Amino acid sequence: MAVKWNGGHSSSILCLNVSAEGLVASGAERGELALWDGGASPVAQLRLPQAEDVTSVVFSARCPSTLYTSYGETISVLDVRSLHEPLERFHVNEEEINCLSVNDTDSFLAAADDSGAIKVVDLESKKVSRSLRHSNICSSVAFRPQRPQSLVSCGLDMQVMLWNLQKARPLWTTNLQQCDMEEESPQSAGQFFNPPLAHSLSVASCGNVFSCGAQDGKVRIFRVTGVRFERELEFQGHSLGVSQVLFMPEAYWLLSGGNDGKVLLWDVSSSIGKQQKSPAKSLHRKKTQAAASSRKDGKLNKVASNEHAGVVPKLTIEHGEKVNWLSCAEIKGSRRVLVADQTSSISAYPLPEL
Repeated sequence: MAVKWNGGHSSSILCLNVSAEGLVASGAERGELALWDGGASPVAQLRLPQAEDVTSVVFSARCPSTLYTSYGETISVLDVRSLHEPLERFHVNEEEINCLSVNDTDSFLAAADDSGAIKVVDLESKKVSRSLRHSNICSSVAFRPQRPQSLVSCGLDMQVMLWNLQKARPLWTTNLQQCDMEEESPQSAGQFFNPPLAHSLSVASCGNVFSCGAQDGKVRIFRVTGVRFERELEFQGHSLGVSQVLFMPEAYWLLSGGNDGKVLLWDVSSSIGKQQKSPAKSLHRKKTQAAASSRKDGKLNKVASNEHAGVVPKLTIEHGEKVNWLSCAEIKGSRRVLVADQTSSISAYPLPEL
């Protein structure tokens, strides 16, 4: 049963994030920002300038009191200990920002927007160091843990990309629709009517495995090896689009939230583990034999078929509302899944011990 967190917002909550110290930030429509310390009432609130929708909130990993927020085309840096005027503002994107990510050394901030651009800001010089691009709306971007120069992104162009900040072009690209068609699955024809527009990304704590949620209801798991990645696993997670995916701190436990109003908890460790047990030489040989094109590299391993036998939800939460954002927090000694939806409340669900 969910505990409702009320009083922080008057409109739909669009984004959530949790600091290393357990403080929760939520952003909503009309410039509303709220902070929560695990209780059902906010401890601080702020209305950001121009009252534009707050689309992403991210705490610094190194300085938990620093909060980066995006609203419209603007990024503001806030001190949560005194939630007043922003410490500084960046206006480097030309269209509405959809997602922010800060690397774990707190040296770079990435902002993905509706134009398809990803602006990467050097937080020391306060200047744009890289401008990366999708051909359509870039919906999600995420730095890889322990690899401060490496990030992944996805968008409504159905592309998933791997970047290194030393290069302006992606190291590797996969088109989800082309991969599905190459698999010759019965759903291939249906992709034209329900294409795998990519909505959300999350990188596991190891930094080498990441997940992607898409409009076709599928969750896809990728593994990065060097300057490329390959799809290791996919499964049908939801009856409608997957709006959010979130890897838990525990290796390979994954949350997904969908437009079908469901929140699902998955354990993909055994499936990924099977791939890891392959001898390194054999794995290297397979890679060198593969054609160096994203279309072929993106093909799903036959071992990890579309309906992988071992991948079923460990927990199903019938939330009932379209999921806008997912987060996870430790509250009074127990884990909670935090869900933001079309309403002005945050729903906090207990999680079983993992």
